[in-house]
Amino acid sequence: MKTATVKELKAELIDRSHHELIELCIRLSRFKKENKELLSYLLFESANEEDYIISIKREIDEQFEMINTTSYYYIKKRIRKILRTIKKYIRYSKSNETEIELLLYFCKKLKNFTPSIHSNILIKNMYHRETLAIKKKITVLHEDLQYDYKLELQKLYF
Repeated sequence: MKTATVKELKAELIDRSHHELIELCIRLSRFKKENKELLSYLLFESANEEDYIISIKREIDEQFEMINTTSYYYIKKRIRKILRTIKKYIRYSKSNETEIELLLYFCKKLKNFTPSIHSNILIKNMYHRETLAIKKKITVLHEDLQYDYKLELQKLYF
């Protein structure tokens, strides 16, 4: 089966009725959890981005509390999983401010995590990669926001 391009899909969706579009969305949401999560974000959360960010921060807190600290191997695996989850939520939002806000929060949690991330090179490198990504993303924002976020970013450097 050949997959249609986005342009072809868009042209076909324009020709469909309202009822058919609803049925297609519901059917699409049944196949993958991510489809359902994206649809939930678009319908319920996209109107209030601040509440969306707060709910994700709560989830990040819960995931950091569940980290098994007996070995750096387990810590590294869980931190990568947390970061993958954050990146998924960022993709749903498509907002630069949301991305920066969530990555800053992740880096703050990682910096204050015990045992220290300085003892493991891989985790420390992950931390530095994310701070560099934040620094790069800040440059596309409005000047006032750039200043505020740069101050937050400076607090993260050890």
